[in-house]
Amino acid sequence: MLKKLLFFSFILFPFSLFSQIKNQEFKQMLDSIYSHTVPLISVDSLKEIKKSVFLLDAREKDEFDVSHLKNSRNVGYIWFDMRKVYDIPKDAIVVVYCSVGYRSEKIAEKLIHDGYKNVFNLYGGIFEWGNEGNPIYKDNGIQTTEIHTYNKKWAKWVERGTKVY
Repeated sequence: MLKKLLFFSFILFPFSLFSQIKNQEFKQMLDSIYSHTVPLISVDSLKEIKKSVFLLDAREKDEFDVSHLKNSRNVGYIWFDMRKVYDIPKDAIVVVYCSVGYRSEKIAEKLIHDGYKNVFNLYGGIFEWGNEGNPIYKDNGIQTTEIHTYNKKWAKWVERGTKVY
């Protein structure tokens, strides 16, 4: 069932991912920064399979500490090390995210290069997750509205939530 869901999620890629994000300027920005070397997964598709995946946050620890997706693991970007994912089976479904998807795409490329077979990049990152009204959490498990926006310039892409930078 899970493989079938993933297949249908990605076979409809042009319609489901691009129609999901309402802000046309945000969509254009995303399309310009992605290399498209890693399969994308939409927020809606991730919500369907979230309990069956390993979620990796490719933002830095200070960003992760503000908020993150529930049950995600911070692996960072600048100091990423494969030892942070040693316990994840190579055939597991892994979804990597960051603020908008650029850093997570680069980390996902490394995972694929190392032999991980089912790696996806969250289209729009935590910004889109929050913009769609999905919950984000602090380390203590308490839900929050805060989203680290990386810096002031990137804050414009966060439409819902309290911007922190």
